[in-house]
Order: sequence, then C-alpha cells, then structure tokens
Amino acid sequence: MNQQQLCKPWEHRSSRRQMLGATAAGGLGLGTFLQPCVADELAKNDKQVLLIWLDGGMSQLESWDPKPNTEFGGPFRAIPTSVPGTHVCELLQHTAKQMHHLAVLRSVCTQDNSHSAGVARINRGDPKNRGVDYPFLGSAVAKLMGPTSSGMPPYIWIKPYGGGFKASDAGFLGAKYGALALGDGKPPDNLLLNKSISLEENELRNELRQKFNDRYAAGRRKEWTDANSYVYELAQKLMDRSDLFDESSFTDKDRERYGKHELGRHLLLARRTLETGVRFVKVNSYHWDSHGDNFNACDSLIRQFDQPFAALIEDLHDRSMLDNVLVIVMSEFGRTPKINSHVGRDHWPEAWSIAMAGAGIKKGVVVGKTNDQGTFVDGQPHDIGDLFHTWFKAMGVPPDKMEYINRGQPLPVAHDECGPIAELLA
Repeated sequence: MNQQQLCKPWEHRSSRRQMLGATAAGGLGLGTFLQPCVADELAKNDKQVLLIWLDGGMSQLESWDPKPNTEFGGPFRAIPTSVPGTHVCELLQHTAKQMHHLAVLRSVCTQDNSHSAGVARINRGDPKNRGVDYPFLGSAVAKLMGPTSSGMPPYIWIKPYGGGFKASDAGFLGAKYGALALGDGKPPDNLLLNKSISLEENELRNELRQKFNDRYAAGRRKEWTDANSYVYELAQKLMDRSDLFDESSFTDKDRERYGKHELGRHLLLARRTLETGVRFVKVNSYHWDSHGDNFNACDSLIRQFDQPFAALIEDLHDRSMLDNVLVIVMSEFGRTPKINSHVGRDHWPEAWSIAMAGAGIKKGVVVGKTNDQGTFVDGQPHDIGDLFHTWFKAMGVPPDKMEYINRGQPLPVAHDECGPIAELLA
C-alpha cells in the first residue's frame, strides 16, 4: 500500500464561480431524450432518493466494517446492532439501533484513488468512455423519473458554503437537469418577492419576461433556451413553498435529535425537503479526508454523522416514507488499513463500504466482506456500476429502459458490464 500525499484544501472545494455558474453556460444536450414513456411509468411509483455524500472518504474501519484487535484495526471497539450477529464501530452507537432498516455492502472495490477521478467516477456509475460527460446520479434520476407529483424541483443539493444552480452535474443531459444548490441550507438569494412589488405587478413583470424569452428563443435551438425558462419556473415553485426554509418551525426535540451542528441541520432540512416532494436530495459533508490524526477526526466526524443519520432513518420509517425513499451513504473511496506516519489513513478504493436503506433495498443485511485485516475484498468485489444498476432497479426502472439516447447514440445509464447486486434487493 502506497502512502498518499496529504491532500490540498482546494481539492475539496468548489469555486464560487462553479457554485454560481450560469445555467446557460451548461447548455442543453442536443437531441437527448429517454426511450418513450419511461417517465410516465416511473412517476406512478413516486420514489425518491436521498444521497448523503461524505466528501473526502469515510473510513470503513471506523464505521461499517470494523476490525478490532487486528494490526490495522485502530482503538475503537465493534458493537452489536439491532441485527443479531452484525457489528459496526462503536462510533455508530445510534445507527447500530437502526441496523434492521439498513443494508451495507462491504465489498466495494472502485480502483481510483484520487479525489478528482474518484468523485466523478463514483457519481457517474463508471460508464465506459464514449466521448461525452455523463450525468451525476442526481441528474440521472431527475431525467429518468422527472419531478414528483408535487411539482417541486427534481434535484436539490444541500451543502456547506455557497449555493446556486449547478448545471455541470447534468453532463450531456443538459443544464435543465442540474442541481439547485442551497448553500448552508439557505434559500436562494432574493427568493421572496420584494414588499414594494404587488402580486399584480409581479405577474405583469413575468409576462414581460416571457415575451423577451420568446423573442430570444426565436430562431435559436430549443435545447439551448429551455433551461433558462426552467430556472424561473423553479424559483416560482420555491417562492410558493418558502415555508420549506422556516427553521423556526422545527421542534426543539428535532433539533436536539438531529444535532445543532452543520450536518445535523442539513439532514433535518433534507427530511423536510423529501416531505415536500423533491425527487432527489443530496446532502454534502466535507473534511472527511483523514490523512492525519485519523482517530480523533473520526471520533468527531462519525459521531456527528451518526446522530442525525439514525434520527433520519427512524423518522422516515415512522412517517411511512422509508419504503419509497432510497437512502445512500457513500464517499469517493474508503481509507487505507495501514496507518501512515501522520497517524492517518490515506485513500483506499480497493476495499470499502457503502450503506443504504429504503426503497427496494433488503433490510438488515450485510453483503460482501473483506479479509481479516481489512486490506482487500474477500470474495466477489463490486464496483460502483453494480451499485448504480442496483439502485435503478430498486427504484423500479425497467431493465429495457436503462438507456439514454443522445443525438441518436444509445448510452447505458451506468457501466454496461455491471449488473444489479441481487443480495441487496428486496
């Protein structure tokens, strides 16, 4: 195992320009569409997705796949869970009580050990290189399944730092399928109508805007102009549901259960966002790249994840939502079993874990395993393409519809040599 160099801070940041990138800059994929009737078929299920992205790489050894009392196991114990015979790290004391709702895949093997390559590969399902930028998972779901019956934006991203419309996630699907990013969970700037403008005046302004849009669109490709209008439609929908951002309506009990730290607040907002009918919600947490002082970092970070994640799973179940919401917890890779000279763990894509729950996923199972030292997968390894096919099947995407058509070119939605992992499916 080669020791990785310490990462630079900017490897885990997106620039302000990226966050606020104009929709028009992303463009729209010309001639891109799904096979007929896919969206109509899937809309009947109204499945939703919550992706919790722990940017930088969560340590599987301090979470889902502990190896106590081994050479690389570290100082933390393994504790029993609500599933007899299944143990997780003691830092997941709250999640351990929800294990009967979860599924963990301990045999993830994804190869790429750099952030720049790993983040994109994991988020895109590792498609073969066909000369196009594939969409991230959220954009793919937004395209495959469209908005829910609520009409809310199909893809919302709750994250630290700045917000804006992130068109780049959509790849060749086009900017319309990008993510509306809520920086620090806050609403977009100027969301509420200025008090000096009446509703009637606002309607007249929108009519004028539409006339200018129509003039601009005349003689131009529809694919390049739709996204601009779409952003205004999203803004109007959010204006109608501005109560989404009213944190004062959360109970003190919920705030305590989820935690008042950043990830706790964002996961509580994610729960409400799902309740309002958003199709795909992504929640980011940064600074998981523990090249130095790994054990103290995990003691802080994993505990901050554990509390709100367990509360979220419990709430989704109690609200009868869990069977329709697919919850995924992952990073771009795991951490090395070997401890480096900075008492840290480096990048390790060779053998790590992903947790999931909810729609179409078998409850209370652990699939795959690593060897006694946690260095490599023992048995069948699973790449991210396998997981994409698993998730799309869990959401009810028919196998014969697992394809895009881009300018007449058929493209699989993930690596076409991979397939669903049957042991994870309900």
